Amino acid sequence: MRTLLSLLLSSALVLSLPTAVAAQSQAGETTSEASAAEQTQPALLVADEIFITPDRKLVAEGNVEAFQGDVKLTAQSITYDRETGELTLTGPIRIDQGGDSTLLADSAQLDSGIQNGLLMGARMVFDQQVQIASVQATRAAGRYTQFSKVAATSCHVCANGKPPIWQIRARKVTHDQLERQLYFEGAQFLVMDVPVFYFPTLRLPDPTLERATGFLVPSIRTTSQLGTGVQVPYFFKIGDHKDLTLTPYLSSKTRTLGFRYRQAFKAGRIRLRGAYTRDDVQPDQDRGYFFADGRFNLGNSYRLTFDIRTTSDDSYLADYGLPDYDRLRSEIALERIKRDTAFKTSFIHYKTLRDSENQDEIPSRVFDINYRKRIFPKALGGEVQLAFIGHTHTRTSDENIVGRDVARATFDAEWLRSWTFATGLRAEAQLGAAIDTFNIRDDSNYPNNVTRSTPRAAFTLRYPMLRREQSGATQILEPIAQIGWTHVSDNDVPNDESTFQEFDQGNLLALSRFPAPDRREDGTTAVVGLNWSRYNADGWRALATIGQVFRSDADPDFTLTSGLQGTKSDLLLAGQLNNGKGLTLAARGLLNSDFSFTKAELRAAWVKGDTVLSGGYIWLEPDPAEQNNDEISELRVSGRYRIDQNWLTRANARYDFSESEPLRLGFGLTYENECVQVNVNVSRRFTSTSSIEPSTEFGFTVALTGYSVEGNGQKFKRRCS
Repeated sequence: MRTLLSLLLSSALVLSLPTAVAAQSQAGETTSEASAAEQTQPALLVADEIFITPDRKLVAEGNVEAFQGDVKLTAQSITYDRETGELTLTGPIRIDQGGDSTLLADSAQLDSGIQNGLLMGARMVFDQQVQIASVQATRAAGRYTQFSKVAATSCHVCANGKPPIWQIRARKVTHDQLERQLYFEGAQFLVMDVPVFYFPTLRLPDPTLERATGFLVPSIRTTSQLGTGVQVPYFFKIGDHKDLTLTPYLSSKTRTLGFRYRQAFKAGRIRLRGAYTRDDVQPDQDRGYFFADGRFNLGNSYRLTFDIRTTSDDSYLADYGLPDYDRLRSEIALERIKRDTAFKTSFIHYKTLRDSENQDEIPSRVFDINYRKRIFPKALGGEVQLAFIGHTHTRTSDENIVGRDVARATFDAEWLRSWTFATGLRAEAQLGAAIDTFNIRDDSNYPNNVTRSTPRAAFTLRYPMLRREQSGATQILEPIAQIGWTHVSDNDVPNDESTFQEFDQGNLLALSRFPAPDRREDGTTAVVGLNWSRYNADGWRALATIGQVFRSDADPDFTLTSGLQGTKSDLLLAGQLNNGKGLTLAARGLLNSDFSFTKAELRAAWVKGDTVLSGGYIWLEPDPAEQNNDEISELRVSGRYRIDQNWLTRANARYDFSESEPLRLGFGLTYENECVQVNVNVSRRFTSTSSIEPSTEFGFTVALTGYSVEGNGQKFKRRCS
């Protein structure tokens, strides 16, 4: 009896594409060896009735269920002939393998070796979605299942005879259990029962195979510059840990070959992307781009990262619908971050795509090294922070002034300590000093070497007050006051790194609000501010900050729109609101003495059910010091709305109020059900430069989900009525 049970259950394993068997076979075992291993697992047979006939046949009848491992076999009856070794199964027969695949049949006969057999009215279902139906199926060599007169689809098949959206009909289909491949012979591709394509032979991956060599989803792209073209990606599985995708893009105006190479290592991964192009936009020119990125864990908490970006010309990325950068930033970095120490060194290269910039005159090569350490001295209390920062940026030009190169080294030490008194008052002390040394080349306006020192000190008081409302809400009000002092011994150095400044909640209490140490604030300052927050039990949350900086002497290096010019800064206003029901607002602005905003920003997002809407508005006054001669007033909006379980719409827009014209518009529509996904998108770019023309782009893709694209058959299941 136990031998019979093992035979019955091993037949289930052989017929139902066992993932474990395939994995073992790939490791060097034969299929028969894997099946023998499965037979050693505990088996269980359940039936309404089990008996032995006079001619020595064992019969199990009525709701027969057999279990072994993750395999389950059900049938109406099973008969085992000991003399011939044949198994006869009467249906309906169902063999489930861990939810990955299911084999259905009306009846079956299997030989004693469980390697060969015949199944009538056979149907195989993968991932509860893709199904292959046939008149009969033959099992051969314990590896292949051959189906005759086949219909295959991932669409829901209705019992009323209504044809699926698409299907593949074939004279014969062979399923290779080991390689997890499907081979079609004499195949027709039908849409709504109408033949569209004929394939003498066709190979498709078993839907349970995550990565397989073959074509990916093609797409059609139409632009005003490149015309209508088709992109047909082809995926090469080079191994378990690397692959290559080649994407030819052909139209009447371009011949492009794109590529993507990926490889995973034990300690990291790399990705290479790029394209080579010959087109009519720039005739007789080799065009293209190359991006590479990766990261590696080197041990002892060190990590190596790189991100390289380059392109043949300024307009290539915009012409081909790639990320629309105005500068390409390439970086290779080595870092280690631990609890009390941080180290990072990097080399950065910039390639400008702006018409207003000369590549030779921008600081395109940057080297940085940054080391920080925290110490907690028991004698002093508090925390000591030590830092060493090295920086150099060079230009390819050697011309005087426009070819200026600068190297800087900074040593910084700072002591921080705080006290909280019984009244709730919180005091914070800060004492530190920095030494900066500069080496300046190719600029006769500055000395070659400058060394300066910057001692600093600050004392801050906070008094948080809490109030609980009867509704359960909590309010916190926190007044803040700070007095600070710094002294810069020498400021006769060029300002290359701190040309743009921001004044916000993050640096309200900073002793220097310049973004880099090549500029430091000088003199005595006073800061007053107020934080307010309210939290409700239902998720409603609001926060607000108001603050202003006063200084003894105005700093001429601050720009107009920084809000920090003069002896009194603009008033900083910032706030956030979340109603706990999908609405989020965030705003920040600088209000000057004329009660007008020099800079303002508003962001909003709303999520409710099937609707998602987000946007932002920015206002900025003209500021020649920041190379902005015109006011900026722009609105960006994007959103999506799911009409029903099948239809999804998307839209985005960007509008320039100062010029009263749109900058970009886009619209997308997606239809998806259990077996097909259709994407349509249209976008228009209105802006133009000397190298980039306004353009309109139309995109169209159709994917057969279940084979080349993951689907969700339960979510998008069609109705048969």
